[in-house]
Amino acid sequence: MRRCRIAIIPGDGIGQEVTPEGVRVLDALANDALQFEYERFPWGCQYYLQTGRMMDDDGLETLRRFDAIYFGAVGWPGVPDHVSLWGLRLAICQGFDQYANIRPVRLLPGVESPLRAATRETMDWVVVRENTEGEYAGIGGRNLSARGP
Repeated sequence: MRRCRIAIIPGDGIGQEVTPEGVRVLDALANDALQFEYERFPWGCQYYLQTGRMMDDDGLETLRRFDAIYFGAVGWPGVPDHVSLWGLRLAICQGFDQYANIRPVRLLPGVESPLRAATRETMDWVVVRENTEGEYAGIGGRNLSARGP
């Protein structure tokens, strides 16, 4: 049996709601050949407000022990966007050299979907979002410093 270790980072806002539902889906997919083992991390803006940091100092090293990272959402009123973005989301993306965010779209048997008019044969989407340009690049000057012109 293969055991897949997943780090769960619900983060903020809707992430707190959707990650438990995603775990329910993974648990429903588990079988005799594949099992999932989860460890939840409290990192995000609430963690920042309590500790002054978005994740533990050894957070990336901790995450390297896992087969996958299930990330919810990041951002909260009262925490500047550049703090939440660079302190967690981009720290993880850049720390793991994720140059692309690839999201295949598939219809699964027995799963209701807004795309239900499509069939498994006609649905063939892959959404690719690059993670290396714009504010994700980590280069530049005042536009990324949160100080303005």
